[in-house]
Amino acid sequence: MRPWTQALPAFAVFAMLAVPAVAQELSPRAYWPAPRGTQLAFVGYAYAWGDVVTDAALPVVGVDSRLNAGVIGSLRTLSLWGRTSNILVEVPYSWGTTEGTVAGQPVSRNISGLGDMSATLSLNLLGAPSMTPVEFQEFRRNPHPILGASLKLVAPTGEYEKDKLLNVGANRWAVKAELGYAHPFATRWILELELGAWYIGDNDEFLGTTREQAPIVAFESHLIRKIESRIWVSLDFNHYAGGRTTVGGESRTDLQRNTRLGATMFYPLTRRHFIRASYSTSVITESGGDFDMLLLTYLLRF
Repeated sequence: MRPWTQALPAFAVFAMLAVPAVAQELSPRAYWPAPRGTQLAFVGYAYAWGDVVTDAALPVVGVDSRLNAGVIGSLRTLSLWGRTSNILVEVPYSWGTTEGTVAGQPVSRNISGLGDMSATLSLNLLGAPSMTPVEFQEFRRNPHPILGASLKLVAPTGEYEKDKLLNVGANRWAVKAELGYAHPFATRWILELELGAWYIGDNDEFLGTTREQAPIVAFESHLIRKIESRIWVSLDFNHYAGGRTTVGGESRTDLQRNTRLGATMFYPLTRRHFIRASYSTSVITESGGDFDMLLLTYLLRF
């Protein structure tokens, strides 16, 4: 395996927006660079169980879900203004069963269909100029702290039935702006910190009325350990707050202040084939989102 190929999974974010709410993603090595021209295709599978719906702000209580999701996507590393940059596109599909209670009445629905696709543009601002494979090998020998930024757009492309409370798609646009910092230390360790905010558009077809949602601020941290040149693991943490909704002009008491903890492992099968597995669980839940999730991703480098 070429030494620089261990950077490839840094950009396979695998947000799985079709299953949890947008703020709940955990993405280690999201800003770690790769040589320009790097191209990836990937396919992933997620299984989530517990208090999870496609939108955590929905007025459903006592939720018990068993949801599956698949995702296909691609990534390309390029140079923008001489800096390492990436374009990531993801298309999810989800299926499963959700049960719960709305206004004291039990509800249940089997869902399946395409979720909301997303596109992310990320840019390393400091510490990672656009590099050839040879230059990247030198960066690996002498890594520097990295400051990056990203902009993620989620489009309302998923399947949505306006007379149903539970849907695969969310029927609104969402944008996340984020800053990320990665600090290598002690030879094999990397500490990552990420701070972002989701800005969520209105759903004008929410059971015959309009549902608005306030911004959500999300913080992530990842402690990454390189086991050897081919393998790395990470301990993942996030906390997010905000997202109070207004339905038909009436504000609801659904402010989210939730925390998740997880772990990720990456392992290369060959020079071009990689797998990545992760698990996360809720540790603090104030409004929705008390669930467990397993993720498995296969990546192919062109």
